[in-house]
Amino acid sequence: MGVSALVKKVLKDVGIREERYSLQWASAAEAPRFVQLITKFTAQIKELGPIGEAEGLSKEELKARIDKALAAVSDQKVRIAFGNATKVVRKDAVWTNEHIGGIVNEKMEKSLTTALG
Repeated sequence: MGVSALVKKVLKDVGIREERYSLQWASAAEAPRFVQLITKFTAQIKELGPIGEAEGLSKEELKARIDKALAAVSDQKVRIAFGNATKVVRKDAVWTNEHIGGIVNEKMEKSLTTALG
């Protein structure tokens, strides 16, 4: 869940719709759930249209923003901040998406802002 919160934050910070990312769990025994998740996500992406289009970005600007996002998540300070955020999540032992997202946002704001410069 922490990685999901990080990916959504980075996408949002670089101006790409965070709805383009989804991480859901389904076991091999949950075929109907898997089909439902994929169908819903596919419809959501079709509604948004090609990446960059919904964001109003040219192909060049989109590539620049994706490159910036990749560089940010590869940054050592960002990775350390993420490790520290996960320690807080484990200590709190509250496993809701809202709580984890709040911790990730709070603990990573400075390092991500610097890395995304």
